[in-house]
Amino acid sequence: MRILTVSHFFESHGGGIERVAGQLCRQFVSLGAKSAWLASDADPTPAGGIETVPIRCMNPIERYTGLPMPIPGVRGVRAMSREIGRSDAVIIHDALYITSILAMLIAKTRSKRVIIIQHIAAIPFASATLRVLMKLANAVVTRPMLRAADERIFISDTVRHELLGPRSQLGELLFNGVDTTIFYPASKKRTSSERSASRRLLFVGRYVEKKGLRVLRALAEARPDMSFFMAGDGPIQPNSWGLPNVHDLGPQKQADLAELYRSVDLLILPSVGEGYPLVIQEAMACGLPAICGTPTDRADPATAGWVRGVEIDLAQSRQSALRCAEAIDTFRPSASERAKMSDYARRRYSWGLMAQRLLVAAQ
Repeated sequence: MRILTVSHFFESHGGGIERVAGQLCRQFVSLGAKSAWLASDADPTPAGGIETVPIRCMNPIERYTGLPMPIPGVRGVRAMSREIGRSDAVIIHDALYITSILAMLIAKTRSKRVIIIQHIAAIPFASATLRVLMKLANAVVTRPMLRAADERIFISDTVRHELLGPRSQLGELLFNGVDTTIFYPASKKRTSSERSASRRLLFVGRYVEKKGLRVLRALAEARPDMSFFMAGDGPIQPNSWGLPNVHDLGPQKQADLAELYRSVDLLILPSVGEGYPLVIQEAMACGLPAICGTPTDRADPATAGWVRGVEIDLAQSRQSALRCAEAIDTFRPSASERAKMSDYARRRYSWGLMAQRLLVAAQ
């Protein structure tokens, strides 16, 4: 069986969806399937034995709105059609991308089996115009794409409910995995002398509007008693804020990221329009609880005591920052709770099990 994975970018772009696609492609190969990965040629292709199909795309929408939306040219569409023709099944990551829509149309004309892995639902942009456009796009594109797919996989319970309704039986909930050889708790607890008087918070993700960078800036300004470590990159530059308690670490390798999870007090992710960010699952596996925007905190109902949700409004960054500050001050899971959280995440979130289920769906 040959599986073609379609995503908007390769994992070197830095987004969570791309990282999930890369992990699953490697798992498919390890399970004996022929696996190819098609995405925009904007970034370097991954190493590690994955067959890749980079296609030429334009990406003007991300430059002006922060929303990644590569647009394939004629040669890119031809390459996509050729690869779909060579494959037995197509796995599409998220419906609302032009590459995803084209892959669905081509696959259906060639009678190929299609599985959609849906990561997000609506994004509550600060711009009212963008919010209306997103709502319209989900009605006109996302839901019809989901209905057209042979299998629908959701990585978040809240995303499934928002797009299909709480009583729908069309979609299956299947959480992303965690590499437990990298993401595991610290071997020993930090002593009181090793802990800083200042709470150490970690943000991991793209430096874009929807990730809540304005909220983080307002929070750092309001709380100089806290230290903020930023791991990622993007068009927004935290170094330009001129705040001594903000430390831009840039993109991090997986092993270095795991060390960061083990060395700080909380993960802070004041983002909107998320499904279930992989960084939350990885942090949990390392024993690090998280504060995030609602309704992301309900993506996995079993994590209620370990992931605290905060209402985030990108148009009201200071008010959102104050709500985050209150959550930080009152959210202090005990060492035993952190141990339970790590054990749950390392048992529950498995790339191997996720890949096996997808291979069954592809048959």
